[in-house]
Amino acid sequence: MLNDGLATMAVGMGTVFGFLVVLWAVVCFLGMVVSYLNKLFPAEIQAVKTAVKAATGNLEVAIAVAAAKFKK
Repeated sequence: MLNDGLATMAVGMGTVFGFLVVLWAVVCFLGMVVSYLNKLFPAEIQAVKTAVKAATGNLEVAIAVAAAKFKK
């Protein structure tokens, strides 16, 4: 009975280990695919500059509001 339990445990742990190895391989492969696609289709720089300008505008508004509250 103990041997059956050990055999079942070994099969279960082997299955989980095999699944994790396959999962790791797939994640690494997809990382390489995404890296290759990023080289083919690079992101636009203009969108980043627009986001920085928008964030800077919000920062200026926040500073103005903080200064107004401080004077009260």
